Amino acid sequence: MKNIRFLLLLMTMNYAVAQNHHIPLALDSTNTEVFNREVSFDEGVVYLDVKPNAGFLWFKGIYFKNGRIELDIKGRDVKVRSFVGVAFHAQDQNTYESVYFRPFNFNSPQMKTHAVQYISIPGNDWYELRQKYPDKYEAEVVPPPGAEDWFHVSIVVDYPNIKVYVNDAEKPCLEVNQISTTQEGKLGLWLGNNSNGWFKNIRIYQAH
Repeated sequence: MKNIRFLLLLMTMNYAVAQNHHIPLALDSTNTEVFNREVSFDEGVVYLDVKPNAGFLWFKGIYFKNGRIELDIKGRDVKVRSFVGVAFHAQDQNTYESVYFRPFNFNSPQMKTHAVQYISIPGNDWYELRQKYPDKYEAEVVPPPGAEDWFHVSIVVDYPNIKVYVNDAEKPCLEVNQISTTQEGKLGLWLGNNSNGWFKNIRIYQAH
């Protein structure tokens, strides 16, 4: 396993202009904490392997409230076996919010409206939200990336509003109000049941 330097930018910002102050960190096994996955750091890419149930890679020392989370993600074109995203405002692996993607649905004529998802755990996983609020907390990604291509994600959190942008889209593919009343917590990478994934170019812009 190699320790690879990632640039996590913790920046003071407002939503009009980001300030230039930042703190670069080396993201490796010393300042991350993995749960229910094996992790490797290789040539600028974090890889998390396949296991049942959700898995996390927490960023130690980052307590996220409002701001912007940016990163590149790659999943797989395997039906119901590629759920890749970010967990935030987490207390632990049982209490958190997440925005994640289903790459296998990006270009599916029948399932493309289930491509990006917001959840709030416990109590508001995808199934409960889909039953209670159809099409409110999940959406299509337009234009859709390839199912096994890298795609760039920008998640803007301004409690209680969340906006999710993919690649160079000017409009968010998903905009929701948060369900959880928790406004700050741990931050990390997230994988769903029986999923693996690749992550790189991670930047965190912290609002104050």
